[in-house]
Amino acid sequence: MDKRYEVYALADRHFYDTPDRISAGGGEPAPRFAAAGRQVPDGWHAERTGDWLTLTPLDEEGGPAPMPAQGWKIHSSATAANAERVADIVWDYCVPRRIPFKFVPGPHLLHLRNAKYAGRDTSGKFVTVYPDGEEQLHRTLRELGELLKGFEGPYVLTDLRWEDGPLYVRWGAFARRYVVDERGSLVLAVEDGEGRLVPDRRDPSFRTPEWVTLPEFLRPHLQARNTTTLGELPYRVEKALHFSNGGGVYAGTDTRDGRRVVLKEGRPHAGLAADGADAVTRLEREKAALEQAAGTGVVPEVLDWFTLGEHRFLVMEHVPGRPLNSYFAERHPLLTPDPDPERTAGYTAWALRVHAAVERAVAALHARGLVFNDLHVFNIMVDPDDETVRLIDFEAAAPAAENGRQTVAHPGFFAPPDRRGKDVDRYALACLRIALFLPVTTLFVVDRGKAAHLADVIAEQFPDVPRAFLDEAVTEITRDIAGGATRTAAPLTPPGDWPYSRDSMVKAILASATPERDDRLFPGDIAQFGDGGGLGLAHGAAGVLYALSACGAARYEEGERWLLEHTAPPPPGTPLGLYDGLAGVALVLDLLGHRQRALDLVDGILRENWHRLSSDLHGGLAGLGLVLGHLAESAGEPELLARAAEAEEILIRRLAEPLPDTPRRRAGLMRGAGGPALFLLRRYERTGDARAAAAAAEALRRDLAACVVQKATGGLEVDEGRRTLPYLGDGSAGIGLVLDDYLAHTGGADAATGPDTGGPTGFGALARAATDGRQAALFAHAAGAAEEFELARSGILTAATCRFYAQPGLFQGRAGLILHLARGSAPDAVREERVAQQIAGLGWFAMDYQGQLAFPGHQMMRLSMDLATGTAGCLLALASALDAGSAAHLPFLPPPRAAHIRGTVT
Repeated sequence: MDKRYEVYALADRHFYDTPDRISAGGGEPAPRFAAAGRQVPDGWHAERTGDWLTLTPLDEEGGPAPMPAQGWKIHSSATAANAERVADIVWDYCVPRRIPFKFVPGPHLLHLRNAKYAGRDTSGKFVTVYPDGEEQLHRTLRELGELLKGFEGPYVLTDLRWEDGPLYVRWGAFARRYVVDERGSLVLAVEDGEGRLVPDRRDPSFRTPEWVTLPEFLRPHLQARNTTTLGELPYRVEKALHFSNGGGVYAGTDTRDGRRVVLKEGRPHAGLAADGADAVTRLEREKAALEQAAGTGVVPEVLDWFTLGEHRFLVMEHVPGRPLNSYFAERHPLLTPDPDPERTAGYTAWALRVHAAVERAVAALHARGLVFNDLHVFNIMVDPDDETVRLIDFEAAAPAAENGRQTVAHPGFFAPPDRRGKDVDRYALACLRIALFLPVTTLFVVDRGKAAHLADVIAEQFPDVPRAFLDEAVTEITRDIAGGATRTAAPLTPPGDWPYSRDSMVKAILASATPERDDRLFPGDIAQFGDGGGLGLAHGAAGVLYALSACGAARYEEGERWLLEHTAPPPPGTPLGLYDGLAGVALVLDLLGHRQRALDLVDGILRENWHRLSSDLHGGLAGLGLVLGHLAESAGEPELLARAAEAEEILIRRLAEPLPDTPRRRAGLMRGAGGPALFLLRRYERTGDARAAAAAAEALRRDLAACVVQKATGGLEVDEGRRTLPYLGDGSAGIGLVLDDYLAHTGGADAATGPDTGGPTGFGALARAATDGRQAALFAHAAGAAEEFELARSGILTAATCRFYAQPGLFQGRAGLILHLARGSAPDAVREERVAQQIAGLGWFAMDYQGQLAFPGHQMMRLSMDLATGTAGCLLALASALDAGSAAHLPFLPPPRAAHIRGTVT
């Protein structure tokens, strides 16, 4: 679970949105600090950007006064109690001295910056001050530090603390400049000692760039920072189990007796819950709750309690076993194409026993006068006996007599506001009944009425689950739904009811559009707020417009105008790639008939240091090279063709280098070697260059080397270490798309099956016909991969046909597998059956938006309309499977042969 999504789910009940759009309710704007409402002084400019209100002095001509591009900056932290005063003090200090500064303008935004799952690299930063040089830095620290003496605030993890107040310092960028980092991503930059732009590192720990000398007046503070360690304690920390903004959780050993322990850390003023309680307060609550529940046999024993520096630590016994969520990957019977009835029955019996044990554990807490308040599959430990359960993580626990609401919760078990006290736990137990069989209860954050539909799906897939067990859960989950909403047993329009589902999804997408906004046109993933204003193919306007066009919908001209207006010019720092940035926007604009703007955008890309981009398809050279080749041909631009050839040479050279010695490599279509393989294969089709064919084979082999065969199913999936992935974006299905195209050139038994463009024939035939020995060897190398790749393709097909997947999206969910299967990687009869199953399974995630069919985005806490995670991607996948006339496909991945399923699949 990516906790960043919770913050973006607060501002709008339907879609992810930026926290600065949170209102006070009833349409009223959220409260602001008094300083945010002050009149801007003469000679100053104020600008609201994201979470910040920035104030900059002006020069005599009315423009921004010159300031350093980088240097030492000062941060001040604050608490809810003192933030108003801190903002006033900083304003009154900086304005007369003409020192630029910015601050978080409202209490709700400050709370979110310091919340439990806020980013640890930004936590605590309430004010930023930009002094001009070390002399002003020192003076400001002394004078402002004196004014803020005694003020409390959370520790800023990225910075060095000044004395014992709320001021911190860090060396970094002032101006927004960008550079391509070693991973090939566009990031904020600073200038190094030789004048080169390098990434501005913002890790949650203080460090100074090697070319920067720490000022003498900061050295005592660095020494003081390094004096606090765990070395004098009787515990040896061996592993970090978890980090949040509130602190860490560590596994260790008591060195006095060798006993295994867990140490839980609480940082003061950080890790705030909904009620404002910080991590220390919540840790105190946890200690009290565990002591109250001692002897029940369902909670860990408290062993110690101490303070180190300003951080509080709770030491508990180590609970054996594993969290309940870890059992799904190895036991869930739907993680296979054809579930075995006996295995399904066995899993059902086990899940019912576990749920009964959890109910008994919760009842034991209630009998002690406690409400757990945070029951979910990560907080339930199943003992090695496979039956006994214990509960962990009691920081949200509260006395039942208080009859309070939840303050911290997992989104899939988050009780509605009307549930209080013990009813909070009862709601979570009802959600657990659903989650044990279909772990998608995060959908209830969007619509609790979905519980009835999921219960029907469970009854169909798990026939031994008692119907009363499910009906009782639905009754509990859906009672008192706000607004009188009814329980829905099925989506209004099933995804397979084509073309009605197409029309419904198009209506939902267009109904969600916000052309009046500058930051995005269509609501989608949270990534759209950090990569150039919602422009791109993966998460922005370009991707949705592409999907609408591909499925045959009427042109959305207002959306096209929006995209044209917001690329004239594009926002600074917009990434350059196919799926994350400007190359993808250029491609879509060209396909929609706006060729000159497309060429202008590509011209801007080529003025950047594009050679240093990563190799991948998502944001790197492979994607850019494909766009360059497309525009070279569509616009007749030989210069772009030369640049595409240059990208080819770079990728071939990189693939000839030894693999880096790293434990895990990214693999898959979007960020692995699958993208370079696709680009090189397309280059081979155009030029017949044997080196491109051989390099494509090498790229595919590299990705396949990062895959593993699942013992239970025989499916081939990308191995990420902690999990394996079958998906289109970062999993094996995306590799399978390129394998299909590669194998189309071998023709199986070496038949001549060149592309429709009249390109080269099968690699084996080319090897035999070649007169140059080196070229013959390269073609033979390409042909020799066929058997290996055929075997891999079979395993990928199996991985793409399982009964359950956790999300619906195109890149990381079921829609991508529909697109893969529909493209033609299996015999028609098998493919029709498997695609029909997957389309029916996609319906498990179908949601209602304004009476139309829509789908939730990544993490499923809100709906999404984008290509990578949301409704547009599902639309594209369904069109590829159900609409024989659309030939819908991802860019540069048309079907290698006709492979559409005709008719209606329900």
